[in-house]
Amino acid sequence: MRKLIFLFVFLFSVSIVSSQELNCLVTVNYNQISGSNTQVFKTLEKSLTEYINQTKWTNRTVKTEERINCAMTIIVSAKEDNTFTASLQVQSTRPVFGSSYASPVLNIKDNEFSFKYNEFDPLIYNKNSFDSNLISTIVFYVNVILGVDADTFKKYGGEPYLKEAQNVMLQAQQSGLSSWQNVVGKQNRYLLIDNLLSPKLKNYRNVMYNYHRKGLDTFVSNKNAAKQSIEDSVISLENIYNKTIGNYLIRTFFDAKADEIVNVYSEGGKTRNKNKLVQTLRKISPNNNSKWRNIKE
Repeated sequence: MRKLIFLFVFLFSVSIVSSQELNCLVTVNYNQISGSNTQVFKTLEKSLTEYINQTKWTNRTVKTEERINCAMTIIVSAKEDNTFTASLQVQSTRPVFGSSYASPVLNIKDNEFSFKYNEFDPLIYNKNSFDSNLISTIVFYVNVILGVDADTFKKYGGEPYLKEAQNVMLQAQQSGLSSWQNVVGKQNRYLLIDNLLSPKLKNYRNVMYNYHRKGLDTFVSNKNAAKQSIEDSVISLENIYNKTIGNYLIRTFFDAKADEIVNVYSEGGKTRNKNKLVQTLRKISPNNNSKWRNIKE
């Protein structure tokens, strides 16, 4: 009996420390598709869920509670035979130290996600070739999630995962699909990973670290200092404003963070550069001006 108890404890502990990195909710929305045969969508959803959550993406040892909570929502707008026309919403959060709050890190909408899929097709990724836009896109965003999340805990901690996402992009370019190509003014997968790894835009990743580690994670111990760090981080985003066409990283940041920033500052309270913060927000993210009005100065 004692041996059985020991074996159970051992197996349970192994399952905890060897867990995969992601806890991803995958949804395939097929409301726009007419017809009664919906099984292929359900099979795709189940297969992607298992693939993302059961694959070991890194060589890190990850405890169950350390898995990254994320979501991928595929909205299918058309289907002809085995060809799907869709968009993809990618979201992720990270926990804030000393609280039950999950801070949004990514909230990306990819409108160019066409792929081929036959029910029960195996999902296999080959890092040295392009075989499927479905699997390459999923693996690309898995590594972006890993990379951006790691950057919020350690300066440039996400480098290996972002480099892997870049490799996915480079292999996928042989497909000729525009979402993987360097098209001037187009906010696509190429531009996302190119910007994240660009030396001239490196301050974005500094902001991600300072905002989360020196800002949000210190709220529990020093609220005023935390708000000041968040304020300084956001203001420093102006340094990369207009350094790239379309300000894709600026948009990416505020698509995830706009509501959170408003919540942090909506209760008022004086910080050193509050007026400068509001001015900067209005300048670099004018699309959110209706939200910035709720920040009490």
